[in-house]
Amino acid sequence: MRLQIDNVRHDAGPVKWYEEAERESPVWTLILVGYGKCLYWVEGEKLLLEKGDLALIPDHTVFYGKTIPSISHEKYVVTFSHEDGASMLPLLGAHRYIRLRTGKYELLLSRMQSMKEQWIERHPYYQTMCQALLLETLTHMNREVDEGEHSSIKYRHTELMKTYIQNHYREKVTKEHLAAVIEKSPNHAAVLFREVTGQTISDYVNALRIKTAVYLLRHSQRAIADIADYLGYCDASYFHRVFKRETGRAPSAYVMDREPAQL
Repeated sequence: MRLQIDNVRHDAGPVKWYEEAERESPVWTLILVGYGKCLYWVEGEKLLLEKGDLALIPDHTVFYGKTIPSISHEKYVVTFSHEDGASMLPLLGAHRYIRLRTGKYELLLSRMQSMKEQWIERHPYYQTMCQALLLETLTHMNREVDEGEHSSIKYRHTELMKTYIQNHYREKVTKEHLAAVIEKSPNHAAVLFREVTGQTISDYVNALRIKTAVYLLRHSQRAIADIADYLGYCDASYFHRVFKRETGRAPSAYVMDREPAQL
């Protein structure tokens, strides 16, 4: 299967937005909403998308979308075409749009953010990287579609575990900690977390830490070693390895983009 990306777009804030596609459009449209709400009409059917919603609209589908007055939103949009994608991913053989409230929101948001960064900054082999990230995103989406929506209790337990991690990610977080939160066994907590989020507990913690690290590298005057220690990495070299694995760049690359200190 070959994916050919046409564009990667990031819409954010209260700015008015409108787009449409005619029957002749040869590209598919993948949308992930980061926050707020936006509105589409697909083949005349109203489609309201909110935070955590994924939507995949096939090629040759008539649709238009626009902002909702007084409601800001953020979304990532990838338009692409493919050659015989349905042979590997059944959802690429769909003739009607697919909407999914993903349980893997944080994972897929990071993939869409990476796609946007690669597309804008044109790093070497950026097209290959974007194709790989898109394929991973579509694969996760197809798995969730096949599995069906998670039960309300699974989703609620996962959200409780996420909340605990978001409040303690600078500390050591184990499956025993999360098991205590949902009053289940440690192994049950670890398996459930990965099933719903698509990430291990360690991967999820590291992703939160690195997201914070990127912000601090760009918007504070802290040294790299200080940031690593603040985020719970006692070994600075390990922080560098994890950071590069998660972002594809060294921490020093973000320091170069740092905002100047206020006098």
